[in-house]
Amino acid sequence: MALKIVWTEEARTDVRGLDRSIAMRLFDALFRYEVSGEGDVRALQGRHAGKLRLRIGDYRIFFRNENDSLHVLTVKHRGEAYR
Repeated sequence: MALKIVWTEEARTDVRGLDRSIAMRLFDALFRYEVSGEGDVRALQGRHAGKLRLRIGDYRIFFRNENDSLHVLTVKHRGEAYR
């Protein structure tokens, strides 16, 4: 069963600032996770507790899995992701 993907305004802004090829790679990985559950996903701890992280190369997609939807919170380069 496919999940609905809901993007926050911050996540949309993050993706708009990326190169098109990188953005497409992120969309592909998120779609693959949505459909099959495959991907490098981890539950975060500490101040990021309650969030999940999908790692795609040097980028991280932070999201929450609520009910039947994925709420994409932010998309960050690994150097800024955990600051």
